[in-house]
Amino acid sequence: MFAAPAKPVLLTGASGNLGRVLARELAARGWTLRLTDLAPFPDPLPERAVFERMDLADGIGLLRQAEGCGAILHFGGVSVEQPFGTVLGPNIQGLYHVYEAARREKARVLFASSNHSIGFHERPGQANERIDVDCAFRPDGYYGLSKAYGELMGRLYWDKHGVENVNIRIGSCFPEPTEARMLSTWLSYADLVRLVDCAVTAPRSGHCVIWACSDNPASFWGRDHRDRIGWQPQDSAEAWRAKVGHITSGNPVIERYQGGGYTAIGYSRQTPSARDAFDLD
Repeated sequence: MFAAPAKPVLLTGASGNLGRVLARELAARGWTLRLTDLAPFPDPLPERAVFERMDLADGIGLLRQAEGCGAILHFGGVSVEQPFGTVLGPNIQGLYHVYEAARREKARVLFASSNHSIGFHERPGQANERIDVDCAFRPDGYYGLSKAYGELMGRLYWDKHGVENVNIRIGSCFPEPTEARMLSTWLSYADLVRLVDCAVTAPRSGHCVIWACSDNPASFWGRDHRDRIGWQPQDSAEAWRAKVGHITSGNPVIERYQGGGYTAIGYSRQTPSARDAFDLD
C-alpha cells in the first residue's frame, strides 16, 4: 500500500507538529526524505532522512534542496493567524520559491492548504447543504487568505507550466477531537499519512483540491477530487461525540462559521455577513 517513491521527497515545515508525524511515518515506510525548517528538528532523525535548517525566503537554498526530488510536501510557513506582515514573507514569497523549485524539477507539489481559506462560509444545517471544493474562497483571516493564494498559485503553475499539485484543505489535524466543531473537521494523523501517500504516488493528479478530514458524518464538506488520487479516509470523529459534543465556545460568531475561532479574531461587524459573499443583506 505504501510503495516508496522512486525519487527523494522534500518536506518543508518538518519541525512542526504535522511535519514531525509525516517525517516519522513516511520514513518508516521506506521514503527518502529531505527535511527543512527554520526551527531545529526536535526528534531523532529518521533513517533515510536528512535535515537542513532553512528559511523559505532563501529561494536558492530551496532550489538546491529540491534538486532531484519527485515531490515537494509544503507544510512550511506561518501556520496560525498572524498579522499580515508576519504572514506575507513565509506564506506568499516562500510559496513562490516552492513552486519555482517544483517547476525546475518537474516535481509534484502537495500544498497544506486549510479550511480557513473558506472559513466564512456558514456551517451547514444538514448534510445536503455541504459545500463542494468549487465553492468561493471566503478566508477568515490573513492566514486563510494566504492559503487561498496558495491554491491559486497551484492553479497558475498547472495551467502555465504543467506543475501537478494536490491542495489539501486541512480541517483539524490532532490526535483526537477536543470540541464539538472538530466532530465535523477532524483529520486523524493516520488519515493524513494515507492522504499524503496517495497524493505523491498517484499516477496523475493535475491540479486538485481535497477536503482533508476524516470520514466524519457531521462534515461541513462535500465533493472534492479525492477519487483522482485514490484516497479514502478510514477514521471518524464520531467515536468522540459523547466526550466532546457538548463543548462549544459560546461565541455566536465562532459557532456560526466553519472557520471557528479564527473568524472572531479582530471581528468588527455589527451583523453577520450574508451566505452569498456578494449579497448586501
